[in-house]
Amino acid sequence: MPHPSLIDDIRSSSRRMVRELGFMDSTLAATAYSPSAVHTLLEIENNGAMSAAELVQLLGLEKSSVSRMLAKLVAAGELYEVPSDRDGRLKQLKLTPAGIDTVKKINEYAAGQVAEALNGLDSTAQQEIARGLAGYAGALEQCRKGNVANAAPDIEIVSGYRAGMIGRIAQMHGEYYATHYNFGHVFEAKVAAGLAEFAGRLHEECNQIWLAIRNGNIVGSVAIDGQDLGNNDAHLRWFILDEGCRGTGAGKRLLNEAMTFCDAQGFSTVQLWTFSGLNAARRLYESFGFTLTKEWQGDQWGMMMTEQQFSRVGAG
Repeated sequence: MPHPSLIDDIRSSSRRMVRELGFMDSTLAATAYSPSAVHTLLEIENNGAMSAAELVQLLGLEKSSVSRMLAKLVAAGELYEVPSDRDGRLKQLKLTPAGIDTVKKINEYAAGQVAEALNGLDSTAQQEIARGLAGYAGALEQCRKGNVANAAPDIEIVSGYRAGMIGRIAQMHGEYYATHYNFGHVFEAKVAAGLAEFAGRLHEECNQIWLAIRNGNIVGSVAIDGQDLGNNDAHLRWFILDEGCRGTGAGKRLLNEAMTFCDAQGFSTVQLWTFSGLNAARRLYESFGFTLTKEWQGDQWGMMMTEQQFSRVGAG
């Protein structure tokens, strides 16, 4: 554990940096934009193009906040949408010519700030500052990500059908719910039958499935069915993670992809059905704007349960 005086010194320096760099102001870097918007423009320039879901992960902000900010930047003519290279039905954001000019001015302003501050220091001190800031920034990033980077650096999220998908997702559901809730073959058979039917409709623009892949194996899934409910409602289905991947952040990544897709498709609401007691999943659903809208006693899974319906309104 670092010495308390060292911790106090770093905290004090961090506060001073925030003030001196202008992050306490409502706008940043001589622009009319907030610090988060300026950061977004710089990261999109650095990456060439980024999706809203990728920005949510990078910035560590709520999806709704990022969506509102991106809408403002698009309306201001700084960004425009293009089809994703990975899935043409999803959108990525790129800089417009005006956005490129804005980022150029931001970079010139920020570089001037740094150069002016470093001018009074010798080259050794300048190098020490660069190394120290890089190391500290990296440590903060690792801290924010918690155990995600160490526990599951190799989990990839992909979309669309993959061979063995139906059996593997049914297996994960069957094993988890048999172990924890004593569900039997009725439940697993329903999962498999529903997935098989849905797979035949994946070519439809309003349907999609995302898989978490680790070492070539499927370890998680979530799907959006845009057809079975009608009324421009989306149905979130088959959200599951392998036991060894829970707590890694993979579930949040899957839901990010699904909700970004729903927003792009303009669904009026997103609905999901589950049952009482799945508290970790409920907290995750609620973090994406779902609310409990209905609760009743039912036995569709082979035993009497308190079933629940959650809705996310205004996804479009």
